[in-house]
Amino acid sequence: MAVTPGHTGDAVVAGGTRSFPTRAVPRVELPASTSYLAGAAAAQLGWEGVVLPEVTILGRRVCVVAKLRTDVHAERIAVGIGPVTDRTTVATWTWPEFARTAPAPAAEIVGVLSVARHWRTGMASVVPFSRYGEAAMLLPTSAVLSKDYVDSCLPRARSYGIAVVSADEHANVERDIPGRPERTLLPQDSVSRWINEMVYEQLLASYDLPVA
Repeated sequence: MAVTPGHTGDAVVAGGTRSFPTRAVPRVELPASTSYLAGAAAAQLGWEGVVLPEVTILGRRVCVVAKLRTDVHAERIAVGIGPVTDRTTVATWTWPEFARTAPAPAAEIVGVLSVARHWRTGMASVVPFSRYGEAAMLLPTSAVLSKDYVDSCLPRARSYGIAVVSADEHANVERDIPGRPERTLLPQDSVSRWINEMVYEQLLASYDLPVA
């Protein structure tokens, strides 16, 4: 028995084609916009700061909650060093010979969160950031009521220290599990410095402040 190309569920049999019923899985939809849900999640988690628009960092779509370090920003403006988003340049700031002259981080990253339809997508997005600080993901309520979520997601979320927030069909947001802030975090490195510069640039755009 061979499947006819281009006809999913159809099979060629002696004397004709037999159709097999296909199982349609309804697409899980988010109850509101990413920006609204990110803001509601940040409030539920107690993250105080500017909820920045969703952006791609390290190949992941995330929303960052951050504050501008106004004193550092003022110093950097004075010497003409705005956000530096070239990753190669920022990497040199951690070298011993440049460490003393490198500009200080101008953004305080409160947390990084992902708004996703499925926990696997959300976790893949925020795990790289959980090594440096608070991380969370927001999921539809239907996604956190599944056996797969209970059996597979919760152990991983607790292991990585990731908080989970859920949103019902009316966009009401509740915290499902807290994060684990006492976990071991990586020290500042070239990656975290570059992320900070990306967030610094976003913050200036959100505040409509001068770059340099």
